Amino acid sequence: MTAQTDTTGSVTTVYKVTGMSCGHCEGSVSGEISQIPGVSSVKAVASTGEVTVVSEAPLDEEAVRAAVDEAGFELAGQA
Repeated sequence: MTAQTDTTGSVTTVYKVTGMSCGHCEGSVSGEISQIPGVSSVKAVASTGEVTVVSEAPLDEEAVRAAVDEAGFELAGQA
């Protein structure tokens, strides 16, 4: 589990997502996760399958899983 609290009061969590292979995939996953309340930034990297999410507070993993599923991919858990 990688969750860190920054000095600004935000939480950074890295998730592992399977199935991303291109920039379009990254955009789809980022777009869906960014709609979760409290999320301030999302960076998806297809080559590593890692999605870094910065949020105001720790996110409910089921909400992240649902967003990733909506984008057409699978959340493998936290990196």
